[in-house]
Amino acid sequence: MLSEDWIEHRRGRDGERLGWICPEGDDFIAVDLLGRPRTEPVDWFVAEETLDELGIGYLADQYELLLNDGQWLRVRITEVSPEAIKVSQDHGGAIDAPQVDYSLPFPMSPDLRIRNQ
Repeated sequence: MLSEDWIEHRRGRDGERLGWICPEGDDFIAVDLLGRPRTEPVDWFVAEETLDELGIGYLADQYELLLNDGQWLRVRITEVSPEAIKVSQDHGGAIDAPQVDYSLPFPMSPDLRIRNQ
């Protein structure tokens, strides 16, 4: 869950949200758009640099979602927000396949993982 002390970090050139910087004592932790910590406690500038370098490209990666029957389903992330992470079944580009969508909690849980290529 997004905490009210998380500070939104946006890319300078276009204002795209890249994540949040979260206070941790006298330091900060960089958190990506899926709610995953990306640093240990570091200074502010390292947290900013981490999010700037990370960008948002990881959202286009292939992911897998653990279903109730224990099977992993190949999915693509379609939307992220502090309210939910939305994914859709990945049919490998087939345009006539039925859409199967899931709304998952934020931050990302272990039920969603990057697919091993």
